Amino acid sequence: MMQRGQFITLDGPSGVGKSTTLEALSDVLTRRRVPVRRTLEPSTTDTGRFVSENFAHIRGHALACLVAADRYQHVEHEIRPWLDAGDTVVCDRYLASTLVMQRLDGVPLKFLLDLNAAVLRPDLSVILTADPTLIASRIAERGPRNRFHRDPTAPGREVALYAETAGLLKTAGVGNVLVVNTGTATPTEVASLIADAALKTPVASAASPSPSASQGP
Repeated sequence: MMQRGQFITLDGPSGVGKSTTLEALSDVLTRRRVPVRRTLEPSTTDTGRFVSENFAHIRGHALACLVAADRYQHVEHEIRPWLDAGDTVVCDRYLASTLVMQRLDGVPLKFLLDLNAAVLRPDLSVILTADPTLIASRIAERGPRNRFHRDPTAPGREVALYAETAGLLKTAGVGNVLVVNTGTATPTEVASLIADAALKTPVASAASPSPSASQGP
């Protein structure tokens, strides 16, 4: 029987280097002869495109519901079929981003956990972090890309919430959780750390639920 592929997610504050890390990780895994599929959320499905196009106008609980709907569709039509085919899937943003970004938008943690209770659990959840000052300077250099980037306090709040979310995922036993500081290592070094951790992470035999509201802080 073909072994199920590994599901790796990359989350972290805007400007922390997720896209650069995804590119480097794909290269490292390919060199190690690991078949890789790269994807992102919001996804490229119709639902995902709707979320991306309306992110500035839809907020709070409504946006959280749309993001979750896109995730369930994304898993069903892309992520799970690729994993079942034996490919390793690396996703730019997943559950951890919801537990941070939608909370910044005023949505309670319990609502988010309940809404995402049945999503596919990653085998390895990677939380990227860096000094908020460095993140703010990167955002300023490239220019704001969404409404959160216009809030000067957002980088610090995101870093703190991602640290809290990493602890929540570890406590809930949602796969392995790896926190990596992108401000103290090159993209290739970061990618190698993630690839090494992935090799040590057992692949789940089946989907496992996300943390329930009762497991929240």
